[in-house]
Amino acid sequence: MAVRRGARGLDVPVELNHIIVRSRDKHASARFLADVLGLPPPTEVSHFVAVRVANGVTLDYDDATELVAQHCAFLVTDEEFDEIFARVRDRDIDYYADPGHRHPGQINGRAGGRGFYFSDPDGHNMEVFTTPPLP
Repeated sequence: MAVRRGARGLDVPVELNHIIVRSRDKHASARFLADVLGLPPPTEVSHFVAVRVANGVTLDYDDATELVAQHCAFLVTDEEFDEIFARVRDRDIDYYADPGHRHPGQINGRAGGRGFYFSDPDGHNMEVFTTPPLP
């Protein structure tokens, strides 16, 4: 098995390829996330609608009647943060400084960076941040 160098310089033998995100409307939810994050339009892969992020991982949206809220965290540059945050505000999307959504209309300064949380149309808790938390 090939060993890859991880983000913190550690040798890691495994790489995340995709996760399945259950939604009421896979097309609408995938478009919402891609639009907010400024990503290329979602693509259809088999019966999924995939949103690809920079490190090659895809969020594969699938229609479902029963949903369990998931948490997805996106590490971005300061410039990308500003662009994403502007889109969130322009679209009047509620945002919070914390994962429990107790501090509305605020961003956080964790680990010396900036971050915030928002819900997608299915109630999944999306996080955008500029500095990864320390181990």
